[in-house]
Amino acid sequence: MSSIWCILFLGGWLAWSGGADGPGAVIRIDLGMIDHAISTALNESDVLQKMAEEAAKKKPTTKPIKGVSGLKMKDLRPPVISLALPPGSGIFMVVLVQMTIAGKSFIGGNTAIALAANLTASSRLWQDATGIPRLSCRTRHIALVSIKTNLPSSILLKVMSKFLDSTLQKVLPGLLCPAVDAVLNLVNAKFTTMTSKIPLGTAGTLRYALLNPPVTTETFIELDLKTILHQKEGKEVDLPMDQPVASLPLKRDAAAQLILSANFLSAELCILLASFNLDISNNMVLGLPLLVTTMLGALSPAISRVLPPSQPMVIEMREAKAPVVTITLDKSCVQLFSTAEFRVIPSDSAPESLFVLDVHSNLEAQFAIAEEKLHLSLALQSLACVALASSSLGTFDELLLKRVLAAIVHVAYVPSINRVLRGGVPLPDLLGITYRRANLSGFENALVLDVPVTET
Repeated sequence: MSSIWCILFLGGWLAWSGGADGPGAVIRIDLGMIDHAISTALNESDVLQKMAEEAAKKKPTTKPIKGVSGLKMKDLRPPVISLALPPGSGIFMVVLVQMTIAGKSFIGGNTAIALAANLTASSRLWQDATGIPRLSCRTRHIALVSIKTNLPSSILLKVMSKFLDSTLQKVLPGLLCPAVDAVLNLVNAKFTTMTSKIPLGTAGTLRYALLNPPVTTETFIELDLKTILHQKEGKEVDLPMDQPVASLPLKRDAAAQLILSANFLSAELCILLASFNLDISNNMVLGLPLLVTTMLGALSPAISRVLPPSQPMVIEMREAKAPVVTITLDKSCVQLFSTAEFRVIPSDSAPESLFVLDVHSNLEAQFAIAEEKLHLSLALQSLACVALASSSLGTFDELLLKRVLAAIVHVAYVPSINRVLRGGVPLPDLLGITYRRANLSGFENALVLDVPVTET
């Protein structure tokens, strides 16, 4: 197998957006990554062994070579495969096969004809009805590269003519063409894993599928992917509305590049919203302010007279609408839109609602790769807005509660969300790409994972 590691196109630019009609993810694979996938497919299968067994079989349709009897093939070497990417087409493959044709010469003694032949094949990369990339062979051609024999020179020319007609044109296509198809099928099997439905804990599922037919350039294949998210009830979660178009430069030192839109990451958080719900009470975590009505009264004299004295409270945090993920060159943020309902807990009755606050939180987002998943952790930056939604105590200045509420969100609510996020976002399982060494960077409305070249 050849070690071809083409570098992604330097200075190329892609106009790309992650809107409702655009891809949730874009993945580019360079020629070296494809070469590595084919090498892996061959190593994981018995294609070469089957080729050797096929070569040794006697076939009733095989014409004899004049002057040589007991024809058989042996010493079939592993093929050397070279790849190219014709723009707009698929994959062009050159397979160098070396073997020995052996038999008995009519003049006595063993005859050995060592040959090397090139099989050139062009394949089409297309999209099937289920959104899976597929490779299929379009054309094949076999050409003799070299031939060496121990036949006497006086009969070499006579035998050669018959050999080219009988063996090269009859035997080799039947041997090599099925092998190429087998290799393409192995690669197609690796494409299929990309579209498998992946559980997101107990919250729902994620599936990647092709949005558009694959695009082939001289240096890489580009796949625009739909990111299909379903809640556990089966309802599909729509990606948010369009975001501004971004022009993204390709990096020289990457073998693959995965671009995840901020819209997709927002939708993925939507799947998990129900898991963000949290009832916060006393002694839940270290550093939590004492949640009693006396604390509220001290903060807001306007409600101190109508509050039940020294009663414990619970704060019910709920997500009111979809989070928004924002990614720029400099930082990544998540906006949460929550309600915080303050309830008093009488000793002899059910909790009673005091008031409900609408809370808009700005959180800093940090991304990392672990166990082939994208992991997200959040840290509170600020409460952008706190507004009184309803109250059984009458109106009061809710901003007086902003500081203590920020402390509660910081020490209790955000850590609880981070525990939910530990499951991570599954990344496309495509051609054996490993993301653990990927370099992460932010772009306008997109997170970019550049997978470095790995020598094999």
